[in-house]
Amino acid sequence: MNRARAISLLSCALVATLGGCHSSPAARGPAPSEVRFYLEAASGDGTPVTLPKSGVHLAVNPKPVITEGDIVNVELVKVDLGLCLLFQLTPAGVRDFYRMSVTHQGRRIALVVDGVALGARTIDGAVTNGVIFVFAELADEELPALVEKLKKSSIAMQREIARKG
Repeated sequence: MNRARAISLLSCALVATLGGCHSSPAARGPAPSEVRFYLEAASGDGTPVTLPKSGVHLAVNPKPVITEGDIVNVELVKVDLGLCLLFQLTPAGVRDFYRMSVTHQGRRIALVVDGVALGARTIDGAVTNGVIFVFAELADEELPALVEKLKKSSIAMQREIARKG
């Protein structure tokens, strides 16, 4: 009886140990959000996106100019016109966005999160500080949760990039 009990306990311990070696995706938390900024296509024949509240239609280039790997922080800020999202870029993202903002003034960039267009802004000058302000077409009550999700995503993405680099 003691031997059978010992084998049973050993089996349980082995199952518990091996079960802890593999963590499920749920245990790691939700997958990082896909955050992309797309430049408005020059000719208007790009990929169509539509903003949810205003119904504004944009044709954007298929390749994003900023991705989640370029974003180090997201904040919710209050400006004269209301609440907006503030995106801070990596040093490489700052350089790339600066060059793009110089050559494409007057065009718009569209913010797309997890495949859904949420906002757009006109490039009205050279952006030297790597900070992008965008008004998201969501209810003000939804913005804090979105910012928290994007902030966690950017932290996870930057950790992953640092780990690989």
